[in-house]
Amino acid sequence: MIPVCKPSIGTEELKYVTDCVKSSWIGSMGTYIEEFENEFAKFCGTKYAVSTTSGTTALHLALASLGIGPGDEVILPTFTMAATLYAVIYTGAKPVLIDSEYSTLNIDTGLIESKINQRTKALLPVHIYGHPCDMDILAGIARKYRLYLVEDAAEAHGAEYKNKKAGSFGDIGCFSFYANKIITTGEGGMIVTNNEEIACKARILKNLGFSPEKRFYHVGLGYNYRMTNIEAAIGLAQLQKADRFISTRINNANKYNSILKDIDGIELPTEKAEVKNVYWMYGIRLSKDLPLTKDEMMQKLAQAGIETRSFFIPMHLQPAFKEWVGDEQYPVAEDGAQRGFYLPSSSDLTSEEIEYVCDSIYKIVKGSL
Repeated sequence: MIPVCKPSIGTEELKYVTDCVKSSWIGSMGTYIEEFENEFAKFCGTKYAVSTTSGTTALHLALASLGIGPGDEVILPTFTMAATLYAVIYTGAKPVLIDSEYSTLNIDTGLIESKINQRTKALLPVHIYGHPCDMDILAGIARKYRLYLVEDAAEAHGAEYKNKKAGSFGDIGCFSFYANKIITTGEGGMIVTNNEEIACKARILKNLGFSPEKRFYHVGLGYNYRMTNIEAAIGLAQLQKADRFISTRINNANKYNSILKDIDGIELPTEKAEVKNVYWMYGIRLSKDLPLTKDEMMQKLAQAGIETRSFFIPMHLQPAFKEWVGDEQYPVAEDGAQRGFYLPSSSDLTSEEIEYVCDSIYKIVKGSL
């Protein structure tokens, strides 16, 4: 079976983890944490980085550090992973959903201003599948209405908008290091910011509200969102290979594009001008006139030994969130979810595997597999 995505772990990670274990600093203190944070901030082009236990807790920590709470509203896309919505709900704020633009499935920036009111406190765009949102428009809206701008860059390590890294545009950028991400620590997350006050508050909140000056003295309600030194050791080794991982994903996407473009009924992923799409996942959509459903295609690929994943089910269709999002429809996001899925996208995917996947899709479309 060709997996849809697997981590690329090598001798460097083993070396750092072994050193960490030998040092006995395996908890949430140790040199690898500080080094990973510092190097990740440099990677993103920001002044500060604060590690967390996951991408979900990074999002929650970001909103909590900005003082988002009950009575506030946060605008975000319906087409995302549930963690984005959970983070808003955890603060007590109300999530306000926006439909997707067709080409990238990122948040439709043209629909945002109609949802802004006096309770709106933040915009929370998501860089879907590694393609950055239109950050000029989003930053302009945030300035116009004096809103916080928090980027969910969980899927966009190293992605760029006009030569600037995703995660570095807003007040805070949030990343995930889950096992299938371009850079992984197994679990884990990070927030990045250029605001020293936000960074300091985030460090206090993620460490149970402990005072930085006085031990066992809590200055406010906090959380245990501390990354371990072992995870940071893995992350540092991964970060040192990030440019190679990203280059490989882009090259693999180009290989997919070069073959799949000649297959009728397949819609390829988009890369807009002045954007660097890092293709966390290489996603396709089946044309509406193709006499084959997404589920049928995915089942046939599985029978051929190829693992795939369906696109996200939009948040407004999730039973868990009906209390917060109401009954409004979001047709573009729904259409993407109905027709879209992603193909094997690992950083160590081989040309032979890509050719096999594409050949299998061709045979399925032609009815010979």
